[in-house]
Amino acid sequence: MARPVSSFRCTDCGWTTLKWAGRCAECHEWGTVVDSTEKASAARSLKPVSLNGTGVARPITHVDTTAVSHWPTGIAEFDRVLGGGIVPGSVILLSGEPGVGKSTLLLEVASKAAAAKSRVLYVSAEESVSQVRLRAERTGALQPELFIAAETDLATILGQIDAVKPNLVIVDSVQTVASSNSDGLAGQPSQVREVASTLIRVAKDRNLPILLVGHVTKDGSIAGPRLLEHLVDVVCQFEGDRQTSLRFVRALKNRFGSTDEVGCFEMTGDGIAEVPDPSGLFLSRGAVAVSGTCVTVALEGRRAMPVEVQALVIKSQAPNPRRVTNGVDSSRVAMLLAVLERRAGLEGLGGMDVYVSTVGGIRLTEPAADLAIALAIASACKDLPIAQNAVAFGEISLAGEVRPVSAAKLRAAEAARLGFVTRIDASATGSIGAAVALAIKTGFSAREAELDAVF
Repeated sequence: MARPVSSFRCTDCGWTTLKWAGRCAECHEWGTVVDSTEKASAARSLKPVSLNGTGVARPITHVDTTAVSHWPTGIAEFDRVLGGGIVPGSVILLSGEPGVGKSTLLLEVASKAAAAKSRVLYVSAEESVSQVRLRAERTGALQPELFIAAETDLATILGQIDAVKPNLVIVDSVQTVASSNSDGLAGQPSQVREVASTLIRVAKDRNLPILLVGHVTKDGSIAGPRLLEHLVDVVCQFEGDRQTSLRFVRALKNRFGSTDEVGCFEMTGDGIAEVPDPSGLFLSRGAVAVSGTCVTVALEGRRAMPVEVQALVIKSQAPNPRRVTNGVDSSRVAMLLAVLERRAGLEGLGGMDVYVSTVGGIRLTEPAADLAIALAIASACKDLPIAQNAVAFGEISLAGEVRPVSAAKLRAAEAARLGFVTRIDASATGSIGAAVALAIKTGFSAREAELDAVF
């Protein structure tokens, strides 16, 4: 008689091994590997299942897609990211840092859907019903077709779905719901996998769209197993800085649309508001041109937005000059300072304190902002302003060359729409020295035009 084979299993992620280990090799948790002896079972052969008329494969041209068309949520910026709206039977995962506004956004989505005579079930596993009611009163999201439940048990949530029969379900959040069919506490990988799999099966069987809220870890990734992102249909990330009210929603995965769109929102005292045209959020243009400022056109997904870069250069009083940046990469600024001093002839920058910042708290990470940063520093160094109707975008190499950037036509079209008539890029100039000369020349031309208009 064969001896039973001992097996050890992790209660968090389900990893199995033949030998006991104090630490799981998959999720790296301590003390979660326990003995789970499994008896060897005889191999069984699978028998084919007889299919009825609805389950038989059919040509793709005969498949009806009217039932899976997008229906708008009532929030245009959110629909832009989703590809037109929510698809029936889809599962959408919205992740973001604590306090960024995930629950506020989804409560607004639930309110818009309920106002359109669609029954919505909002399951809060983190807040009580009274807390959600208070937030709904503050944001104006009270609707008779919006049902609220505070549950953390998966079986109870399924019972709520059977009782309410909603057209849309929102679960906040998936990491705080637990199932009795899985071991471990709520939020552990095995629990998240079980909860997500069950909700996805319910969504597909009933053609019911479900929105899930997901927590993030310290490095910004979605908490739980990576399998969660593979199971859902759409993965959206809610981003924003605590110091500013601007929020961005971008799609990391979308089976029903593009992942290049970005939705802009603004947190207000009454909730979250859409920003359909964020062109004026990152500009601080006064009546008089000031030295040390330059405007560029940045891309967030496929959305072009003008951003003003400001620089201040003063003589340093310390042995080591300061380099302070806000919204731009400090190492990139250090490289641009070296290029300006070596290739553009701006001597003495090495002994100056340099401060570079963006307006509105937006962060510029793409190389297309190199030219605007360099021109702002050069303008501050020479104390000569650049024309207010000038815009600059381009990548700067170590050789001082201004290189073309992606989506140049889109950037130029957005700049022209906002009234920027002078464009400084790779097509207008080829080197950083020529770009600095052209930018300062535009400032002189603008002042001459102002004097002619006065006299």
